[in-house]
Amino acid sequence: MSKYPIYLEVSSRRVVIIGGGSVATRKVQILLDAGARLVIVSPKIDDVLTNLCRGTNAELIKSRYSKNYLTGATLAIAATNDHTLNKQIYKDCQELEILCNVVDEPELCDFFVPAVVKRGDLQIAIGTEGNCPAYAGHIREKLEHLFTENHGLFLAQIQTLRKKIIEDTPDHEHRKALLGKLVDDQSFDYFVQNGLRKWRTFAEEIIKGYPPQPE
Repeated sequence: MSKYPIYLEVSSRRVVIIGGGSVATRKVQILLDAGARLVIVSPKIDDVLTNLCRGTNAELIKSRYSKNYLTGATLAIAATNDHTLNKQIYKDCQELEILCNVVDEPELCDFFVPAVVKRGDLQIAIGTEGNCPAYAGHIREKLEHLFTENHGLFLAQIQTLRKKIIEDTPDHEHRKALLGKLVDDQSFDYFVQNGLRKWRTFAEEIIKGYPPQPE
């Protein structure tokens, strides 16, 4: 059965990571960037992970796993090398109705973390239903060459204009057509080749031309 792709708001939400090694560190970095309220539980926590969390609101707990640490969590990630413990964490999450991801064990996952290309607010997620993360990473590398920082800068400008268009263009179909014109390849290419100031003039001319007048 196919999975439901979603971008989840985890800002200020409790996310529990069980594990203190290099795998946990990779997960922590992404979740810190997303503003999650992290709780990391492990008898041993790597120095790299400790340094990464210094000055953040992440809570480091040097302890063996206990189900009690899951209380109030939105998500849990099991990043240990103990299969029996991972299964127990997953079982506990099912009982508490907490979404759980057990790293490298897709049969013990309620969700999968995609490979991501990020350019400003533009994010492109690549998933393989947990079947082959390495291939998702390979596709990400290809897309990183195709989508540049210019795409992120372009999106930021479109976001600014979109707010004005929503206010000034009440007709949904006209608004949809106008935004479609502003985000197409011709508009992007003009942005890259001519710079922001000229593109803004170009965009304003498009906006003034909508809705098109009948001949």
